[in-house]
Formats: sequence, C-alpha cells, structure tokens
Amino acid sequence: MNDYLLRAQDLRDELVAWRRDFHRHPELGFEEHRTAAIVAGHLQKLGIETTTGVGKTGVVGLIEGVRPGPTVLLRVDMDALPVHEATGLPFASETPGKMHACGHDGHTAIGMGVAQMLAETSANWPGCVKLLFQPAEEGLGGALATIASGVLQNPAPDMCFGLHLWNPLPAGRVIVQPGPFMAAADHFEVSIRGRGAHGAQPELAVDAILVAAEAVGMLHTIVSRNLPPQETAVLSVGSFHAGKAFNVIAEEAIFDGTLRTFDAAVRDRLIERMQAILAGVCQAYEAAFDLRFFDYTPAVDNDLIATRIALAAATEVVGAEALLQITPLMVAEDMSEIMNRVPGCYIMVGADPGTEGRGTHHNPRFDIDEAQLPVAAAILAATAVRFLEQGQSGTGSSMKQGERP
Repeated sequence: MNDYLLRAQDLRDELVAWRRDFHRHPELGFEEHRTAAIVAGHLQKLGIETTTGVGKTGVVGLIEGVRPGPTVLLRVDMDALPVHEATGLPFASETPGKMHACGHDGHTAIGMGVAQMLAETSANWPGCVKLLFQPAEEGLGGALATIASGVLQNPAPDMCFGLHLWNPLPAGRVIVQPGPFMAAADHFEVSIRGRGAHGAQPELAVDAILVAAEAVGMLHTIVSRNLPPQETAVLSVGSFHAGKAFNVIAEEAIFDGTLRTFDAAVRDRLIERMQAILAGVCQAYEAAFDLRFFDYTPAVDNDLIATRIALAAATEVVGAEALLQITPLMVAEDMSEIMNRVPGCYIMVGADPGTEGRGTHHNPRFDIDEAQLPVAAAILAATAVRFLEQGQSGTGSSMKQGERP
C-alpha cells in the first residue's frame, strides 16, 4: 500500500497546481462547469470512461480492473462557498464573493490524483472503481441530485468511501472510526407575524421583533433543559431579519437556523419543543408563527466492514501512530445520502496549515496544508484497492459509537 503514497508524492506538484487553479476559480453548487470540464478532460486523457452532467454538473469516471469483481464508489466534492476571500494568498479567489473556504478544491485535486493512480494500476486489481466528482455539497442537495441521475446504478457500488481535509486536526493525523461520525442537519425557518404601527405608538402594535427575540432566547434553552445531558444536539439561530424603518414597529420577523442531531428520537423531541415554545410565546404576545423545515441531511454513520478496510489501508499509508479517534462531529456531510444506500466509511485527514491568522472551515482566511494532498490521495486509492482485492460485497453492519473495528 505504501506504493500508493510513493506515487502520490510523485504527483505532488500536479496535485498542488490543480488545487490552486480550482482555488483561483471557485464555483458555487450546481455552477461547477469549469471545474467539471477540467476533471472530465483529465479522466478522458487517462482513458477512463467518463460521464458528465451527473446531478447537473457532476462527473463520473469508471475504471475497470483486470477481471470481474465488486464495485467501489469513491466520492469527492467540488463546490465552493459564497464567502469573500481574505487570505492574501498569491492564488486567492479571482471571483469576488466566492471562495473555496472548506477544502473542496483540494478534494477535487485529490480525486484527480486518485484517478491517475488507479488508471495506472488497473491491471493489478479486480472489479471496478466508480469515481464521483459531486457538485453542490454545501447544503444544496448535490448528493441526492447525483443519486437521481443514476450514480448508484450501472454498475451499482457495493461499498463507498469519501474523504475530507480537516483543519481542526493537526496535519498528518487521520481519523477512521466506526459508527456515528457526523451529525444530521436540519435547516429551519421561523416567521413571526405581529401588527405594525408607528414607533411612537407601541400600544397599537404587536411587535414582531420583540416576539421573535423572545422566541430565539427560549429556543436556545431546549438543548440545555429538555434533553438528557448524555444526549448530543445543537440548535443554532444563524440569521434574523425584521423591519425596514427606524420609526416603524415591524409587523414581521423572520429568523432561521440549524438543528444537529445523531438520534431520530432526539430530533423529534427538539422539533416538538420548538413548536410548543413558539406557540406559547406567540400566544402570550398575540402574534402568529410559521415553522418550516427543509434541506435535511442525514447523519454520517460509518459501516463496520468499510471502516475496517479503510483503517487497514490508512495504517499501511501513514502508520498506526498517525491514527486517532475523536468525539463525533456536529458538522454535516451529504455523502450520508449515499452511505444510507451503500455501506461506506468517511475519512478525515488533518490539514491544519499551521500558519498564524489562518481560519478554520467556512472562514474567509481558510487554507490547507498542501502537503496532505498526496497523503489523502494515497489513502483513498489504497482503500479502494484493498476493498476490491478482499472481494467484499457490501454486507457491512454498523458498530456502536466508541467501539473499535
């Protein structure tokens, strides 16, 4: 398996160049036309069967091994974020208001490197590798769009693997662990309707701002006061909009936010309490409300067999001393939609650049340690080949959180 790390290190300059090119030219979800064209051109140059327009702007490459066998799906994401870059890097975004602030530029480069390595070694392993370059991971439903386009068919994958460069983790450390790993995410929106009036006559109004502010404060007590301390959940309000004039009491206030959970019963409890609190606050102030949920992303739950395979491959590439386990993360990842249908494992590779002033994910000053690009590429390629050589057929079963594979 170390052969993949040696080959990936040979590709380091290309990996860095690809990553920096994508970083200069970020594209938001379902707008990844330039990125997809570069990926497709690279795959076609390697002689890989290539399909474009998957889930609108996704790309799929199919690499056949030397003889029949199982199929493994490797997924990387391509989209940027609506963030204005403030890194000052020489390869900073050339598009105002758009930035690769999460590492997907690196992921796309990694996928291209994996494609090159596996195309070069396809005479050595059985089965089939399906490489998915997915659009629109950042809350726009890209995984579901690719599933609707048939990415899980012809051939159907028996197992899947994905990978994320992760800045809160020291560079070179790797996480491969079974069970619940990343949270389910809900996007909720609340609309409070009151009665507008002159700012000098509050007695004639039902102040939507006052009601909404009270509701926001009350909603933030749910996790601390309505869930057992051993349960894990997050409720956060991220935006609040109301009013247009300084001397007018607003008739409507709208705020939205996110729920993060691992357990369906906990999610149901949160939603039940949100409804009750909003109804009670609005009744007290003679207001009305609407609560809507959309953009649900399931939790990432790493399959036992897939985790064992990825752990063995990562150990061969980076050594057991580089591996660690962490408390499951409250961030979300829409590869969970694929993993709900195909047993899989999601891997984290530490990429903290160690540079003062650099921000973490979704921050205008975000950057990665580019030395981890070949490491991540080697792990993903080695994991795929290990699965194919073992002839597993996707019959995994989940482990409980904290258990070792």
